[in-house]
Formats: sequence, C-alpha cells, structure tokens
Amino acid sequence: MSKAHVIGLGKSGVAAARLLKREGWEVDLGDRNTSDTFLQQQQELAAEQITVKLGYSLDLTDTDLPQLIVVSPGVPWDIPVLVKARELGIETIGEMELAWRHLKSQPWVAITGTNGKTTTTALIAAIFQAAGFDAPACGNIGYAACEVALSPKLPDWVIGEISSYQIESSSSLAPRIGVWTTFTPDHLARHKTLENYYDIKAKLLKQSQLQVFNGDDAYLNKVGLNHWPDAYWTSVKGQDFLIGDKGFYIEDGWVIEKINATSTPTRIIPASALRMVGEHNLQNLLMAVAAARLADIQPDAITKAIEQFPGVPHRLEHICTWEGVDFINDSKATNYDAAEVGLASVKSPTILIAGGEAKPGDDTGWLAKIQAKAASVLLIGAAAPAFAQRLQEVGYTNYEIVETMAKAVPRSAELAKQHQAPVVLLSPACASFDQYPNFEVRGDDFRQLCLAWAAR
Repeated sequence: MSKAHVIGLGKSGVAAARLLKREGWEVDLGDRNTSDTFLQQQQELAAEQITVKLGYSLDLTDTDLPQLIVVSPGVPWDIPVLVKARELGIETIGEMELAWRHLKSQPWVAITGTNGKTTTTALIAAIFQAAGFDAPACGNIGYAACEVALSPKLPDWVIGEISSYQIESSSSLAPRIGVWTTFTPDHLARHKTLENYYDIKAKLLKQSQLQVFNGDDAYLNKVGLNHWPDAYWTSVKGQDFLIGDKGFYIEDGWVIEKINATSTPTRIIPASALRMVGEHNLQNLLMAVAAARLADIQPDAITKAIEQFPGVPHRLEHICTWEGVDFINDSKATNYDAAEVGLASVKSPTILIAGGEAKPGDDTGWLAKIQAKAASVLLIGAAAPAFAQRLQEVGYTNYEIVETMAKAVPRSAELAKQHQAPVVLLSPACASFDQYPNFEVRGDDFRQLCLAWAAR
C-alpha cells in the first residue's frame, strides 16, 4: 500500500488525510503541537485507521519513507524537511492541490489578493447559490477544499478563496475564472520580496481561463494591460477609469457590464443593493458581479443575492449599538492596508482598538488615517509599545496601552461617550498570534465582550 504523510492537524490536514484514506493510501498525520483537542482528534482518526503523531516533525532519515507528502496551508513551503523531500523525489503538494486533483472536472472560481478576498469570495458564493448552483465556498473561508472533495456529490461550481501559501503548493490548479482583488506588501516574512509574492499570485491568474482584476488597486492598475491584456477590469470610478475595452464599472449608481470591445454597456444591478459600507466593498461587489456574469448568471439572481448578503464576520461586522455607539468588529484587518480601509469605511470620530503581533509593512497611510479619524486609540497585544512609539513620532498623543481586549472594550465605551464618537472599531493592523489562535477567535472575543457590555 502506498504511504502518505500529511503535515498539520487543522481542518485542511484532517480532510486531506480522510481523502487519501478513501483512495486507499496508508496515511499518517503529524503535528508539532499537542493539545486536548488534538488528543481527541487522534482517537477519532485512529478509529478511521489514520495514525496521528502529536509533538512530531517529519524525519526523512527513516527507512520507511512516504511516497506523498501533503502540506496544510499554514506550513511554509521552504522548510528544510520539504526541500529535502523534493530533493529525494518525494511528491510534495498542498492540501488545495490534492483537492483540485479530485475536483478538476468541475468549474472553479478562484479568488486571491492581499485584502478583500474573503468578502469577494462570500459574495460570489452567495450569488451562485441564489442562482440555484451547489457552489460551496472553500479554502481560506468555509470548508477546507478537501472537505468539498469528500462530499458524496460533486458540486456544480467550486468557489475557492486561495492564499499565496496555497497557490505556492498547488502546481496544477487551473480555475475557469480567476479573480485578483488587491495587491500590497504582506507575508513578506514568508515570501521575502514583493516580486516573489506578486509572481506567486500571478501564477493562479495565468492558469485561469478568464481573469478579473480590481482596476482601482494601485499596483494592479500600474501593471495593467502590459501584464494582463485579456483580463476583465473593474472600476468604481466609472467607464473613463476602466482599463482596456471590456469590464465592469459603476456609473450613475449602477453596476455596468461591458462584455467586449464592441458591446453596448448594460446596467446589471443598482450599486445600492449592497448593504455593506465603504468604497472597497463596491470594488468587491464589482468583482463578484463580474465572476457571476462570466458564468452566465442572470441579473435577477445577482440582485437577490446582493440585497440579502449580510456581510462577512470579522470584516467591518456590526456587533451592536449601545447608547448610540456602534461597535464594529474588523478583526480580519491583519495588516496596515486593511486597517486603513477599515478606518476609512466608518463614521468619525472613531475610538480605535489596534495591536497584536505586528507584521512588516508601510504604516504611513494607516497613521495618517488615524490622525484624520480617530478620537482615541487603545493599544493591545505585543505591538502596543511599538505602535505607541510610532503614534508619538507622528505627533498623535491620544492613545492608551490597555494590553488586553477585556480592558479595551469597557474603556472604549467610556471614551466614545467622552468624545461623542459614534463608532468603536476593532481594526488591529496585526496578526493575532500573540494572544489568540487566529483572527476569528480574536473577533469572537471582541463580540462577546461588546454584547456583555451592551447587556449590562
């Protein structure tokens, strides 16, 4: 029996192990960590004849080597053991690639980008589902891709939110429609240079039959038709700002489609159908409409889905209103650009909660937005001292280091009253790993604290 090793006991790793087992592989699954949850999963998977090794790192000096290694999305592609595996000729792939091999008979919409991909993916899935398709969202949102591959019936479409980590480890993934939302420096600790990060993202789009780009993104706009002559471009600023002679744009309050160079521009849906705030969400709307129309979905199904779309948890999610103050959860803003967009999207003055595990990047735009819109900033997590120093350097002194979310929420309510601020915004500009397992748990903590405060 052929032997496969899966690295990482998250949702993706477990689904990959089950898919391989179903195919007749002998499977073991390793994770460096151990916890009560992992021990419970170890027992469950043992009953399915999948061996789970906890506190374990793959060792390729053994005699009994696997023929296949499958890597979960969070595992860096260039760690020594994976480099060695490839040198030894052991096939090494990501969980997304494994899923693609089982689902490539179905059409895919694959969404990538630095920011905006979760909302765009959720919108696209909502539209396809409103049109009557079985179209699960998977990858970085919803199901692990291998969970979709495990379902007894193949879906009509696969809607995948795909990170640079997943593209890197997926050599043959070739979607019907590829969407690129934004491009700014992120994950450079992993990808080293901006060019390398760009090339990884570009690989997915090059392998897509149809390509949709956000023409309002500064970097993508700059590379434009030189790199992507056949793409469909979008712009919230109107037809005059459309790159090339086909695409989707907003004019006079409508989403307009121009499907090719000679076609007449056609109104698809009113932009006001979308309830979410911020120009960036109109960009997301355009890309979602573009993907739907390229899949021949009719405007009435698109309108119905958009009108009913509630928004995405942790991305400018309205939690509650307490004494006229809106509490908004933007925990998914894990870098400066996303946090700047978060601040730009809400009413001012704002009480901002920021901090966590800092990432490399350019903070100048974010700091300028704080100066323009924030009445006060509450700093949490490991980045608090460094953020305090940066605020001090730009002459912004209305900040406090409060360290934890539990202290930040009540203090934010007090400050909102004091400054007559209509909004308390959690938009951290940081990863969460200093205090939380992920940004979702951080956002959930904020939500619970806000609801408890409002219910007092």
